[in-house]
Amino acid sequence: MDRKVFVFVLLMTGALLAGCGGSPKFTPTPTRTPVPSATPTPTFTPSPPPTATFTPTPTSIPGRSPVGTPVASGATATPSSGGSTQGKTPSPAGTPRPVPVPTLGNNVDVFTGLPVPDPARLDRMPVAVKIENAPAARPQYGLNEADVVFEHLAEGGITRFTAIFYGKDASRIGPVRSARLIDLEIPVIMHAFFAYSGASPPVTRKIKNSDFAKYTLSDWFGDPVFYRINNGKAREHTLFTDTKILWNYAKKKGWKGRPPQMWAFSQTPPPGGKPAETIFIPYSKQYSDVTYRYSPGLGKYLRWILGVKHIDALTGKQIAASNVAILYVNHVKTLIVEDALGSRSIEIQLWGSGKMTLCRDGKAYSGMWVRAARHSPLQFLNPAGQPLPLKPGNTWIELVPLDMEVTIK
Repeated sequence: MDRKVFVFVLLMTGALLAGCGGSPKFTPTPTRTPVPSATPTPTFTPSPPPTATFTPTPTSIPGRSPVGTPVASGATATPSSGGSTQGKTPSPAGTPRPVPVPTLGNNVDVFTGLPVPDPARLDRMPVAVKIENAPAARPQYGLNEADVVFEHLAEGGITRFTAIFYGKDASRIGPVRSARLIDLEIPVIMHAFFAYSGASPPVTRKIKNSDFAKYTLSDWFGDPVFYRINNGKAREHTLFTDTKILWNYAKKKGWKGRPPQMWAFSQTPPPGGKPAETIFIPYSKQYSDVTYRYSPGLGKYLRWILGVKHIDALTGKQIAASNVAILYVNHVKTLIVEDALGSRSIEIQLWGSGKMTLCRDGKAYSGMWVRAARHSPLQFLNPAGQPLPLKPGNTWIELVPLDMEVTIK
């Protein structure tokens, strides 16, 4: 065979063998879980209406004592990825209807039972302001001027306030901070417009989709009712407002109208009751443990926070309350993340009914809080189902988990 032909045949045979019998080499591409461009925000499936009684099953909040989840009547408060409540409280079943209360005079503040110098001021719409209670925020401004203050757990054991201003003015209020899920309920209960700094994206959406969305004011959206002061603190502790700014803006918006009366008042304390000279609420031994001590001279409860007098920086005086109402309310940890630490938001289910203790005049009275439907009043009833009268004056409403051990003695 010609040498050139032989070499050609040899080369072609090698090529064919390489193509048919060789194993091709390649670098495998690693697989990975795709990262979404935006993290989906969990929403909630509306729970079936809670009944007036239930058995709590403890769960836990980071840094604090357990909270309860309901297990009665097939109700569930477990959040899912389904629909959203959008601030619409389920209508509870089996709860009492609102109870009539003695009508107050035209010049009497329905939240305090006290007359005001000018009845015309009662035609203005109440305002709810979100105020922080982190240690760095203290002392706060304006809390003593509020008619009602709701205190609640936020996350990590720190509490926050939603303060209701109506009958009195406050020349400075704050520091103003962000809303929580409970603020889908309180402004509706109090027939108030709501001022707050902002909120997590899921809570913001719920507020924007709520039935009181048009009555909200937020610094994040540029509403011109806030200002910052140079107080030497971190920026999150520098946002403030005042009732003059708030009510002038409300007047421009046409927001007005007296809220309905929902509480009874009496200068004379109800018969019975147990001693309540000292109240201890163990929100958090690190951040927010609260003590009230009754002052017979003032006829009010003076407030301490972490064992230190809780001062209102507006007046320099210790915070005092004519009434301290302790409401035991179901707390459910949700899927909403509130901060960079991964703290989970808490849904405080202030609808239906539950047990409560009213402290006034150095005495404690057991009863029931009732909110029969979303737009029903939040009422305080004695064991016979009649109104539990408040002492005329301001009220601090303490929202506590079902299994929190509040000490009253």
